[in-house]
Amino acid sequence: MHKTIGILGGMSPESTAEYYQHITHTYTERFGDYGYPPIIIYSVSFQPYVDWPLQDRWDLVAQGLSDGARKLEAAGADFILIATNTMHLVFDEVQASVKVPMLSLLDAAGEAVRARDMQTVGLLGTKFTMEKSFYQDALSKRGITVLVPDADDRSVVNDVIYNELVAGRIRAESRAGFVAIINRLAARGAQGIILGCTEIPLLVSEADAGIPLFNTTTIHADAALNYALEA
Repeated sequence: MHKTIGILGGMSPESTAEYYQHITHTYTERFGDYGYPPIIIYSVSFQPYVDWPLQDRWDLVAQGLSDGARKLEAAGADFILIATNTMHLVFDEVQASVKVPMLSLLDAAGEAVRARDMQTVGLLGTKFTMEKSFYQDALSKRGITVLVPDADDRSVVNDVIYNELVAGRIRAESRAGFVAIINRLAARGAQGIILGCTEIPLLVSEADAGIPLFNTTTIHADAALNYALEA
């Protein structure tokens, strides 16, 4: 029997749906049947997870996600993933709240970068993901240097994520802006770009950017599927 996947989602609904669809579709493409692992989704109310970081109340973020993780555990999840990058800032606190293992997006992203033999990558995400050190700290353990955009570009990326992408709005002007930011990171030495927000792949692709992109949604979802299939 496959392990039951627990997805702590809702941050945003767009990316949570991408996780579910990628896991189920990838299984069917790989094996030719519909025997994908059971999946339990706990979708939080997103607004507090917009408000609390702005108030620097990461203690409330950790408490809320821990409550959700315990619900997934009680519902029968064999392991849990947080289906968003930014909230990995409190990953350790959430893991401590449950007995089942949690699968880190940061670990999966780091392994994907190392598999491409890259030493320097750019990072796009919310301002918290770009300005806090948790991403850089995790990847530096694998010998990877992480570059972030300058302050003006960070504001652009953050605004597009919260004002457009989480609501499913895709604008050509925003895509062009992201490509320009990616080009500036490449000029500083980035060999690839981590799309460190699970909504960004909805906006920009490698065909747009002309540089390798690491889609953290599919990377994390693939890691979850592989783990669920392990004996």
